[in-house]
Amino acid sequence: MREDQLIHQTRLLKFAALEKENIRLRALLENSFELGEQVLVAELLSINMTPYEHVVVVNKGTRFGVHPQQAVLDANGVVGQVFRALPFSSEIMLITDPNHAIPVQVNRNGLLTIAVGSGQLNRLLLPFLPSNADIHPGDLLITSGLGGTFPQGYPVAVVDEFTSQPNKAFVNITATPAAQLDRNRELMIVWSNSAPIPLISKPTENNPETTTHSNE
Repeated sequence: MREDQLIHQTRLLKFAALEKENIRLRALLENSFELGEQVLVAELLSINMTPYEHVVVVNKGTRFGVHPQQAVLDANGVVGQVFRALPFSSEIMLITDPNHAIPVQVNRNGLLTIAVGSGQLNRLLLPFLPSNADIHPGDLLITSGLGGTFPQGYPVAVVDEFTSQPNKAFVNITATPAAQLDRNRELMIVWSNSAPIPLISKPTENNPETTTHSNE
């Protein structure tokens, strides 16, 4: 009876873990529908968190259509981008990696700037804002769509408390990532729907000299 009880308790622990996983997957799927873009859910395989490199490996690669520079999200915001794609796995550079930079804008007023990785999982740097910039603690930073990697409108980070320094040209501003970078097990790899639509269609077989303009 004691052995049976131990087995049942172990199974209950597994069921609890599966329940949590289902909750996370449900949140990812709900967000994928809201994005209105093609996404692929990938599972975390390994983590490399050395002081100068924030890279994780997921279980989806080129065999699934994954390619470098794709945006990667969780249920809360931007995680990073595909850094290297192999047939059955991909390396994701997190937005907190010191070598990573992402164009962002302040959701409140549209102010454009760049968020740079700090090497810490809970912090981004905003090093290019002048001391008189219209930005405040609590402002939400979203992707600006500039640069071509991240489509516009994804949550990136929230501005932390800071003190303005009028006697300096730039102010030291940090932000906390919206994504839960320290606890993700599943991620969304995003395909953007930003492909250009051709303005002129190909000639038809019946009338090869005639071209028509697309109304789309």
